[in-house]
Amino acid sequence: MTAHLSRRTLLGLVGAGVGSYLLSACSGDDSADSGGSQTINWWHIQNTEPMLPVWADIAKSYQGANSNVKIEIQPLENEAFKAKLTTATQAGSPPDLFQSWGGGVLKQQVEAGLVKDLTDDVKPWIDTLLPLSMEPYTIDGRIYGVPFDLGMVGFWYNKDHFATAGVTTPPATWAELLDAVRKIKSAGIVPVALAGKDKWPAHFYWAYLAMRIGGLGALQQASKDNNFDTPDFVAAGQRFKELVDLQPFQKGFLGAEFGSPDGQAATMGNGGAAMELMGQWAPSVQASASTSKKGLGDKLGFFPFPAVDGGKGSATEVFGGGNGFAVGKDAPASTLDFLKTLLSVENQRKSAATGAVLPTVTGATDGIADPNNKAVAQTLANATGFQLYLDQAYPPAVGQQVNDSVAALVAGDKSAQDIVKDITKVAKSQ
Repeated sequence: MTAHLSRRTLLGLVGAGVGSYLLSACSGDDSADSGGSQTINWWHIQNTEPMLPVWADIAKSYQGANSNVKIEIQPLENEAFKAKLTTATQAGSPPDLFQSWGGGVLKQQVEAGLVKDLTDDVKPWIDTLLPLSMEPYTIDGRIYGVPFDLGMVGFWYNKDHFATAGVTTPPATWAELLDAVRKIKSAGIVPVALAGKDKWPAHFYWAYLAMRIGGLGALQQASKDNNFDTPDFVAAGQRFKELVDLQPFQKGFLGAEFGSPDGQAATMGNGGAAMELMGQWAPSVQASASTSKKGLGDKLGFFPFPAVDGGKGSATEVFGGGNGFAVGKDAPASTLDFLKTLLSVENQRKSAATGAVLPTVTGATDGIADPNNKAVAQTLANATGFQLYLDQAYPPAVGQQVNDSVAALVAGDKSAQDIVKDITKVAKSQ
Protein backbone atom coordinates (compact mmCIF):
# COMPACT_ATOMS: atom_id res chain seq x y z
CA MET A 1 0.00 0.00 0.00
CA THR A 2 3.20 0.50 -0.59
CA ALA A 3 0.02 -0.30 0.05
CA HIS A 4 -1.21 0.46 -0.11
CA LEU A 5 -5.30 -0.80 -4.06
CA SER A 6 -5.27 0.26 -0.71
CA ARG A 7 -3.56 -0.92 -2.14
CA ARG A 8 -4.76 -1.55 -1.86
CA THR A 9 -7.46 -0.46 -3.72
CA LEU A 10 -7.99 -0.89 -7.31
CA LEU A 11 -4.77 -1.08 -9.23
CA GLY A 12 -4.00 -1.52 -12.87
CA LEU A 13 -4.04 0.59 -15.95
CA VAL A 14 -5.54 4.05 -15.87
CA GLY A 15 -8.88 3.99 -17.68
CA ALA A 16 -9.00 6.34 -20.62
CA GLY A 17 -11.61 8.98 -21.10
CA VAL A 18 -13.06 9.00 -17.56
CA GLY A 19 -13.01 12.35 -15.81
CA SER A 20 -10.74 15.22 -16.63
CA TYR A 21 -7.14 14.65 -15.69
CA LEU A 22 -5.31 16.93 -13.37
CA LEU A 23 -2.29 18.63 -14.82
CA SER A 24 -0.85 20.12 -11.66
CA ALA A 25 -1.00 19.57 -7.93
CA CYS A 26 -1.96 23.14 -7.15
CA SER A 27 -5.39 24.48 -6.36
CA GLY A 28 -4.97 27.51 -8.57
CA ASP A 29 -6.63 30.69 -7.34
CA ASP A 30 -9.43 28.93 -5.53
CA SER A 31 -9.65 29.42 -1.81
CA ALA A 32 -11.83 27.88 0.84
CA ASP A 33 -13.47 31.28 1.30
CA SER A 34 -14.31 31.99 -2.31
CA GLY A 35 -17.98 32.12 -3.10
CA GLY A 36 -17.56 31.93 -6.84
CA SER A 37 -16.26 29.25 -9.16
CA GLN A 38 -14.31 26.49 -7.42
CA THR A 39 -12.18 23.66 -8.79
CA ILE A 40 -11.53 20.53 -6.75
CA ASN A 41 -8.42 18.60 -7.77
CA TRP A 42 -9.09 14.99 -6.79
CA TRP A 43 -6.49 12.22 -6.86
CA HIS A 44 -7.50 8.63 -6.19
CA ILE A 45 -6.22 5.13 -6.90
CA GLN A 46 -9.49 3.47 -7.92
CA ASN A 47 -8.14 3.62 -11.43
CA THR A 48 -9.72 0.48 -12.90
CA GLU A 49 -13.12 -1.09 -13.12
CA PRO A 50 -15.29 -1.32 -11.12
CA MET A 51 -14.77 1.81 -8.98
CA LEU A 52 -13.33 4.13 -11.62
CA PRO A 53 -16.71 4.83 -13.28
CA VAL A 54 -18.51 4.97 -9.92
CA TRP A 55 -16.32 7.82 -8.71
CA ALA A 56 -16.66 9.56 -12.09
CA ASP A 57 -20.47 9.34 -11.98
CA ILE A 58 -20.63 10.70 -8.43
CA ALA A 59 -18.42 13.64 -9.42
CA LYS A 60 -20.55 14.30 -12.51
CA SER A 61 -23.75 14.30 -10.46
CA TYR A 62 -22.23 16.64 -7.89
CA GLN A 63 -21.15 19.07 -10.59
CA GLY A 64 -24.64 18.94 -12.06
CA ALA A 65 -26.12 19.97 -8.72
CA ASN A 66 -23.43 22.59 -8.04
CA SER A 67 -22.85 24.65 -11.16
CA ASN A 68 -20.03 26.67 -9.59
CA VAL A 69 -17.93 23.56 -8.85
CA LYS A 70 -15.63 21.73 -11.25
CA ILE A 71 -14.02 18.46 -10.21
CA GLU A 72 -10.80 17.52 -11.99
CA ILE A 73 -10.08 13.84 -11.41
CA GLN A 74 -6.74 12.12 -11.69
CA PRO A 75 -6.93 8.34 -11.21
CA LEU A 76 -3.48 6.89 -10.56
CA GLU A 77 -1.97 3.45 -10.05
CA ASN A 78 -0.95 2.92 -6.45
CA GLU A 79 2.81 3.38 -6.74
CA ALA A 80 2.47 6.20 -9.27
CA PHE A 81 0.09 7.95 -6.89
CA LYS A 82 2.50 7.73 -3.99
CA ALA A 83 5.40 9.05 -6.06
CA LYS A 84 3.33 11.94 -7.43
CA LEU A 85 1.92 12.81 -4.02
CA THR A 86 5.40 12.85 -2.51
CA THR A 87 6.52 15.35 -5.13
CA ALA A 88 3.43 17.51 -4.56
CA THR A 89 3.70 17.50 -0.77
CA GLN A 90 7.42 18.23 -0.83
CA ALA A 91 6.56 21.29 -2.91
CA GLY A 92 3.94 22.25 -0.32
CA SER A 93 1.11 21.86 -2.86
CA PRO A 94 -1.03 18.82 -2.04
CA PRO A 95 -4.11 18.14 -4.16
CA ASP A 96 -7.43 19.24 -2.71
CA LEU A 97 -8.80 15.75 -2.11
CA PHE A 98 -6.54 12.72 -2.15
CA GLN A 99 -6.27 9.06 -1.24
CA SER A 100 -5.07 8.35 2.29
CA TRP A 101 -4.57 5.24 4.37
CA GLY A 102 -3.99 7.27 7.53
CA GLY A 103 -1.31 6.17 9.96
CA GLY A 104 2.27 7.41 9.89
CA VAL A 105 2.07 8.98 6.43
CA LEU A 106 -0.93 11.11 7.37
CA LYS A 107 0.74 12.05 10.66
CA GLN A 108 3.72 13.45 8.77
CA GLN A 109 1.39 15.42 6.49
CA VAL A 110 -0.37 16.81 9.55
CA GLU A 111 2.92 17.83 11.17
CA ALA A 112 3.96 19.55 7.94
CA GLY A 113 0.71 21.53 7.86
CA LEU A 114 -0.33 20.05 4.51
CA VAL A 115 -3.83 18.83 5.36
CA LYS A 116 -6.93 20.30 6.94
CA ASP A 117 -8.15 19.43 10.41
CA LEU A 118 -11.61 18.08 9.61
CA THR A 119 -12.82 17.50 13.17
CA ASP A 120 -15.34 20.33 13.38
CA ASP A 121 -16.48 20.08 9.76
CA VAL A 122 -17.35 16.37 9.90
CA LYS A 123 -18.77 16.40 13.44
CA PRO A 124 -22.44 16.52 12.28
CA TRP A 125 -22.14 13.26 10.31
CA ILE A 126 -19.00 11.37 11.33
CA ASP A 127 -20.92 9.21 13.82
CA THR A 128 -22.57 7.48 10.86
CA LEU A 129 -19.24 5.68 10.27
CA LEU A 130 -17.91 2.54 11.94
CA PRO A 131 -15.74 3.73 14.88
CA LEU A 132 -12.94 1.24 14.05
CA SER A 133 -12.61 2.75 10.57
CA MET A 134 -11.69 6.16 12.02
CA GLU A 135 -8.68 5.02 14.03
CA PRO A 136 -6.02 5.44 11.31
CA TYR A 137 -7.30 8.95 10.53
CA THR A 138 -7.48 10.25 14.10
CA ILE A 139 -4.27 11.84 15.38
CA ASP A 140 -4.03 13.26 18.90
CA GLY A 141 -7.81 13.19 19.13
CA ARG A 142 -8.33 15.20 15.92
CA ILE A 143 -9.71 13.94 12.60
CA TYR A 144 -7.60 14.51 9.47
CA GLY A 145 -9.15 12.07 7.02
CA VAL A 146 -12.35 10.16 6.34
CA PRO A 147 -12.43 6.47 5.30
CA PHE A 148 -14.80 5.15 2.65
CA ASP A 149 -13.67 1.54 2.96
CA LEU A 150 -12.44 -0.78 5.69
CA GLY A 151 -11.14 -4.26 5.16
CA MET A 152 -8.44 -6.80 5.81
CA VAL A 153 -5.87 -8.95 4.10
CA GLY A 154 -6.42 -12.69 3.87
CA PHE A 155 -5.97 -15.64 1.53
CA TRP A 156 -8.15 -15.88 -1.58
CA TYR A 157 -8.13 -19.36 -3.06
CA ASN A 158 -9.34 -21.35 -6.03
CA LYS A 159 -11.62 -24.08 -4.64
CA ASP A 160 -11.17 -26.29 -7.72
CA HIS A 161 -7.37 -26.17 -7.47
CA PHE A 162 -7.51 -27.05 -3.78
CA ALA A 163 -9.80 -29.98 -4.51
CA THR A 164 -7.58 -31.24 -7.34
CA ALA A 165 -4.58 -31.18 -5.01
CA GLY A 166 -6.46 -32.92 -2.22
CA VAL A 167 -6.48 -29.94 0.11
CA THR A 168 -9.87 -30.47 1.72
CA THR A 169 -9.94 -27.63 4.26
CA PRO A 170 -8.29 -24.19 4.31
CA PRO A 171 -5.02 -24.24 6.27
CA ALA A 172 -5.43 -23.14 9.89
CA THR A 173 -1.70 -23.11 10.77
CA TRP A 174 1.46 -22.06 8.96
CA ALA A 175 2.63 -25.68 8.88
CA GLU A 176 -0.65 -26.66 7.22
CA LEU A 177 -0.23 -23.87 4.68
CA LEU A 178 3.23 -25.09 3.72
CA ASP A 179 1.86 -28.63 3.42
CA ALA A 180 -0.93 -27.37 1.17
CA VAL A 181 1.60 -25.57 -1.02
CA ARG A 182 3.56 -28.81 -1.44
CA LYS A 183 0.42 -30.75 -2.41
CA ILE A 184 -0.71 -28.08 -4.86
CA LYS A 185 2.69 -27.91 -6.50
CA SER A 186 2.82 -31.71 -6.76
CA ALA A 187 -0.51 -31.54 -8.59
CA GLY A 188 1.10 -29.37 -11.26
CA ILE A 189 -0.61 -26.17 -10.14
CA VAL A 190 1.11 -22.89 -9.24
CA PRO A 191 0.43 -22.54 -5.51
CA VAL A 192 0.72 -18.77 -5.03
CA ALA A 193 0.42 -15.67 -7.21
CA LEU A 194 2.68 -12.77 -6.17
CA ALA A 195 3.40 -9.32 -7.58
CA GLY A 196 7.11 -9.22 -6.78
CA LYS A 197 7.78 -5.97 -8.61
CA ASP A 198 5.28 -4.01 -6.52
CA LYS A 199 6.90 -5.16 -3.24
CA TRP A 200 3.98 -4.26 -0.97
CA PRO A 201 2.11 -7.57 -1.55
CA ALA A 202 5.09 -9.50 -0.16
CA HIS A 203 5.22 -7.35 2.96
CA PHE A 204 1.79 -8.74 3.87
CA TYR A 205 3.38 -12.14 4.58
CA TRP A 206 6.18 -10.82 6.78
CA ALA A 207 3.86 -8.50 8.69
CA TYR A 208 1.26 -11.18 9.31
CA LEU A 209 3.90 -13.66 10.43
CA ALA A 210 5.33 -11.07 12.82
CA MET A 211 1.80 -10.59 14.20
CA ARG A 212 1.21 -14.30 14.62
CA ILE A 213 4.62 -14.95 16.20
CA GLY A 214 4.99 -11.86 18.37
CA GLY A 215 1.42 -10.64 18.69
CA LEU A 216 0.26 -7.10 18.09
CA GLY A 217 2.39 -6.02 21.03
CA ALA A 218 5.58 -6.82 19.12
CA LEU A 219 4.62 -4.47 16.29
CA GLN A 220 3.60 -1.71 18.70
CA GLN A 221 6.83 -2.07 20.68
CA ALA A 222 8.93 -1.97 17.51
CA SER A 223 7.28 1.30 16.55
CA LYS A 224 7.88 2.73 20.02
CA ASP A 225 11.53 1.61 20.24
CA ASN A 226 12.40 1.97 16.54
CA ASN A 227 13.80 -1.53 16.84
CA PHE A 228 12.89 -4.48 14.64
CA ASP A 229 16.03 -6.46 15.45
CA THR A 230 14.25 -8.86 17.79
CA PRO A 231 13.74 -12.65 17.75
CA ASP A 232 10.08 -12.33 16.75
CA PHE A 233 10.81 -10.28 13.63
CA VAL A 234 13.74 -12.50 12.68
CA ALA A 235 11.49 -15.54 13.08
CA ALA A 236 8.89 -13.89 10.82
CA GLY A 237 11.49 -13.64 8.07
CA GLN A 238 12.63 -17.20 8.63
CA ARG A 239 9.09 -18.55 8.41
CA PHE A 240 8.41 -16.55 5.25
CA LYS A 241 11.64 -17.94 3.80
CA GLU A 242 10.23 -21.43 4.39
CA LEU A 243 7.50 -20.58 1.91
CA VAL A 244 9.82 -18.83 -0.55
CA ASP A 245 12.14 -21.86 -0.55
CA LEU A 246 9.27 -24.02 -1.84
CA GLN A 247 9.31 -21.89 -5.01
CA PRO A 248 5.54 -21.50 -4.89
CA PHE A 249 5.13 -18.43 -7.09
CA GLN A 250 4.23 -18.09 -10.76
CA LYS A 251 6.92 -17.82 -13.43
CA GLY A 252 8.31 -14.30 -13.67
CA PHE A 253 6.80 -13.22 -10.35
CA LEU A 254 9.72 -10.93 -9.51
CA GLY A 255 8.76 -8.71 -12.44
CA ALA A 256 5.00 -8.99 -11.95
CA GLU A 257 2.76 -6.12 -10.89
CA PHE A 258 -0.51 -6.49 -9.05
CA GLY A 259 -3.10 -5.19 -11.48
CA SER A 260 -1.36 -5.49 -14.85
CA PRO A 261 -2.72 -7.83 -17.57
CA ASP A 262 -0.17 -10.50 -16.64
CA GLY A 263 0.13 -9.65 -12.94
CA GLN A 264 -0.90 -11.17 -9.65
CA ALA A 265 -4.63 -10.46 -9.88
CA ALA A 266 -4.87 -11.66 -13.48
CA THR A 267 -2.97 -14.84 -12.63
CA MET A 268 -5.58 -15.60 -9.98
CA GLY A 269 -8.55 -14.45 -12.03
CA ASN A 270 -7.50 -16.60 -15.00
CA GLY A 271 -7.03 -19.69 -12.83
CA GLY A 272 -3.25 -19.59 -13.08
CA ALA A 273 -2.59 -20.03 -9.36
CA ALA A 274 -4.28 -21.58 -6.35
CA MET A 275 -4.16 -18.60 -3.98
CA GLU A 276 -3.02 -15.08 -3.24
CA LEU A 277 -2.66 -13.08 -0.04
CA MET A 278 -4.53 -9.84 -0.65
CA GLY A 279 -7.07 -7.38 0.69
CA GLN A 280 -10.83 -7.29 0.34
CA TRP A 281 -10.62 -5.77 -3.13
CA ALA A 282 -9.04 -8.93 -4.56
CA PRO A 283 -12.16 -10.51 -6.14
CA SER A 284 -13.09 -7.37 -8.06
CA VAL A 285 -9.56 -6.80 -9.36
CA GLN A 286 -9.20 -10.49 -10.25
CA ALA A 287 -12.36 -10.16 -12.33
CA SER A 288 -11.40 -6.91 -14.06
CA ALA A 289 -7.88 -8.21 -14.82
CA SER A 290 -9.04 -11.62 -16.06
CA THR A 291 -9.51 -12.47 -19.73
CA SER A 292 -13.19 -13.23 -19.17
CA LYS A 293 -13.69 -10.10 -17.02
CA LYS A 294 -15.57 -12.39 -14.63
CA GLY A 295 -12.78 -13.90 -12.54
CA LEU A 296 -13.37 -17.16 -10.68
CA GLY A 297 -16.95 -16.57 -9.59
CA ASP A 298 -18.18 -19.15 -7.09
CA LYS A 299 -14.87 -21.04 -7.39
CA LEU A 300 -13.25 -18.34 -5.23
CA GLY A 301 -13.00 -18.75 -1.46
CA PHE A 302 -11.48 -16.84 1.45
CA PHE A 303 -9.68 -17.83 4.65
CA PRO A 304 -7.83 -15.78 7.31
CA PHE A 305 -4.06 -15.85 7.62
CA PRO A 306 -3.25 -18.99 9.62
CA ALA A 307 -1.89 -19.16 13.15
CA VAL A 308 1.74 -20.03 13.88
CA ASP A 309 2.28 -22.87 16.35
CA GLY A 310 3.75 -21.49 19.56
CA GLY A 311 3.16 -17.88 18.51
CA LYS A 312 1.90 -15.21 20.88
CA GLY A 313 -0.53 -13.81 18.31
CA SER A 314 -4.04 -15.01 17.56
CA ALA A 315 -5.62 -15.91 14.23
CA THR A 316 -8.43 -13.51 15.16
CA GLU A 317 -6.05 -10.55 14.98
CA VAL A 318 -6.30 -9.03 11.54
CA PHE A 319 -4.05 -6.98 9.31
CA GLY A 320 -5.35 -4.49 6.81
CA GLY A 321 -6.67 -1.00 6.59
CA GLY A 322 -9.10 1.27 4.94
CA ASN A 323 -9.11 3.56 2.01
CA GLY A 324 -10.01 7.14 2.70
CA PHE A 325 -9.44 10.73 1.73
CA ALA A 326 -7.55 13.65 3.23
CA VAL A 327 -8.17 17.28 2.29
CA GLY A 328 -5.30 19.51 1.20
CA LYS A 329 -4.55 22.71 3.12
CA ASP A 330 -5.66 25.03 0.31
CA ALA A 331 -8.72 23.07 -0.80
CA PRO A 332 -11.79 25.12 -1.71
CA ALA A 333 -14.77 25.07 0.66
CA SER A 334 -16.80 22.81 -1.62
CA THR A 335 -14.27 19.98 -1.10
CA LEU A 336 -15.69 19.18 2.34
CA ASP A 337 -19.24 19.13 1.00
CA PHE A 338 -18.19 16.82 -1.84
CA LEU A 339 -16.44 14.54 0.67
CA LYS A 340 -19.67 14.35 2.65
CA THR A 341 -21.48 13.44 -0.58
CA LEU A 342 -19.03 10.59 -1.26
CA LEU A 343 -19.86 9.21 2.19
CA SER A 344 -23.64 9.39 1.82
CA VAL A 345 -25.54 6.15 2.40
CA GLU A 346 -26.66 6.11 -1.23
CA ASN A 347 -23.15 6.51 -2.64
CA GLN A 348 -21.65 4.06 -0.15
CA ARG A 349 -24.22 1.50 -1.27
CA LYS A 350 -23.19 2.10 -4.89
CA SER A 351 -19.57 1.51 -3.92
CA ALA A 352 -20.44 -1.63 -1.96
CA ALA A 353 -22.43 -3.01 -4.89
CA THR A 354 -19.25 -3.18 -6.99
CA GLY A 355 -17.73 -5.71 -4.59
CA ALA A 356 -14.61 -3.55 -4.35
CA VAL A 357 -15.56 -1.61 -1.23
CA LEU A 358 -16.60 -2.62 2.27
CA PRO A 359 -18.47 0.53 3.31
CA THR A 360 -17.67 2.46 6.46
CA VAL A 361 -21.12 4.03 6.74
CA THR A 362 -23.12 1.66 8.93
CA GLY A 363 -26.34 2.28 7.03
CA ALA A 364 -24.75 1.04 3.81
CA THR A 365 -23.49 -2.36 4.98
CA ASP A 366 -26.66 -3.94 3.59
CA GLY A 367 -25.19 -3.14 0.18
CA ILE A 368 -22.56 -5.88 0.57
CA ALA A 369 -23.82 -8.58 -1.78
CA ASP A 370 -20.73 -10.65 -2.61
CA PRO A 371 -20.47 -13.77 -0.40
CA ASN A 372 -16.71 -13.40 -0.08
CA ASN A 373 -17.03 -9.78 0.98
CA LYS A 374 -19.60 -10.86 3.54
CA ALA A 375 -17.07 -13.39 4.85
CA VAL A 376 -14.44 -10.65 5.16
CA ALA A 377 -16.91 -8.37 6.91
CA GLN A 378 -17.81 -11.16 9.34
CA THR A 379 -14.14 -11.89 10.06
CA LEU A 380 -13.60 -8.21 10.75
CA ALA A 381 -16.64 -8.13 13.03
CA ASN A 382 -15.14 -10.96 15.10
CA ALA A 383 -11.59 -9.57 15.13
CA THR A 384 -9.88 -9.27 18.50
CA GLY A 385 -7.18 -6.92 17.24
CA PHE A 386 -6.30 -4.81 14.20
CA GLN A 387 -3.00 -3.73 12.64
CA LEU A 388 -2.69 -1.16 9.86
CA TYR A 389 -0.47 -2.00 6.88
CA LEU A 390 3.11 -1.54 8.05
CA ASP A 391 4.04 0.64 5.10
CA GLN A 392 1.32 3.03 6.24
CA ALA A 393 1.40 2.57 10.03
CA TYR A 394 5.06 3.56 10.28
CA PRO A 395 6.73 6.73 8.97
CA PRO A 396 7.07 6.65 5.15
CA ALA A 397 10.82 5.93 5.13
CA VAL A 398 10.36 3.00 7.50
CA GLY A 399 7.41 1.65 5.53
CA GLN A 400 9.38 1.85 2.30
CA GLN A 401 12.31 0.04 3.90
CA VAL A 402 9.99 -2.72 5.11
CA ASN A 403 8.79 -3.23 1.54
CA ASP A 404 12.31 -3.05 0.09
CA SER A 405 13.75 -5.41 2.68
CA VAL A 406 11.01 -8.02 2.37
CA ALA A 407 11.41 -7.88 -1.42
CA ALA A 408 15.14 -8.53 -0.96
CA LEU A 409 14.31 -11.52 1.24
CA VAL A 410 12.00 -12.93 -1.43
CA ALA A 411 14.62 -12.42 -4.12
CA GLY A 412 17.24 -14.22 -2.03
CA ASP A 413 19.44 -11.13 -1.69
CA LYS A 414 19.05 -10.70 2.07
CA SER A 415 18.58 -13.00 5.07
CA ALA A 416 15.95 -12.74 7.79
CA GLN A 417 18.63 -11.33 10.08
CA ASP A 418 19.82 -8.81 7.48
CA ILE A 419 16.45 -7.25 6.85
CA VAL A 420 15.60 -6.49 10.49
CA LYS A 421 18.93 -4.69 10.85
CA ASP A 422 18.27 -2.65 7.70
CA ILE A 423 14.75 -1.69 8.83
CA THR A 424 15.98 -0.81 12.32
CA LYS A 425 18.72 1.41 10.90
CA VAL A 426 16.17 3.46 8.97
CA ALA A 427 13.75 3.52 11.92
CA LYS A 428 16.38 4.93 14.24
CA SER A 429 17.31 7.61 11.70
CA GLN A 430 13.80 9.09 11.74
